[in-house]
Amino acid sequence: MLAKEFAAEYMATLSQFLREEKAAGKLIYPAGADIFSAFNLTPFNAVKVVILGQDPYHGPNQAHGLSFSVRDGISPPPSLQNIYKEMSADLGTPPPCHGNLETWAKQGVLMLNSILTVEHGKAGAHVGKGWECFTDAAISQLNSACDNLVFLLWGKKAQQKCSRVDPHRHRIIMSAHPSPLSAHNGFFGSKPFSKANDYLVSHNIPPIKWSL
Repeated sequence: MLAKEFAAEYMATLSQFLREEKAAGKLIYPAGADIFSAFNLTPFNAVKVVILGQDPYHGPNQAHGLSFSVRDGISPPPSLQNIYKEMSADLGTPPPCHGNLETWAKQGVLMLNSILTVEHGKAGAHVGKGWECFTDAAISQLNSACDNLVFLLWGKKAQQKCSRVDPHRHRIIMSAHPSPLSAHNGFFGSKPFSKANDYLVSHNIPPIKWSL
């Protein structure tokens, strides 16, 4: 469904930018093979829930193509720890000891970042390079091609995508970002996991097993 985006001029410009950054010796995360992992693990026809993040983690061995998720063996970063705290409070499930969210992805949770690459140690380094066009297109396609999706939009950056989602066709659940800087301003207590499942069940869609 996104084939035409890969042929777009902005994508050619973005690809050239990434090649030049790597040629200059800059470390780019995630690895090339993982950039589109969210789409590979959760194809459009399997999507039930969309969790929208900002850009990938910018530390070594963290990012692997799923928003908020980290590879096995890497300690959950603070935002993910807060997601686990809210999940435990919402559902009564114990927080896992790992940060790999592939289990969610394989159940239909599209964990998408607005920006799909980042430079080592520089959060937001690839903002404005073209990824926004690609992820805008992805959300617009999901909005028009699917019914009864749940969009979890955490923080102002994610909520900027809200205009691309028809609230009469899908469920939009917004709150503060789970970052330690903002989680106490409305993320904690927002119950996104139970709300998402309640909506899915009300439309005869199997719920997500959030426990990891």
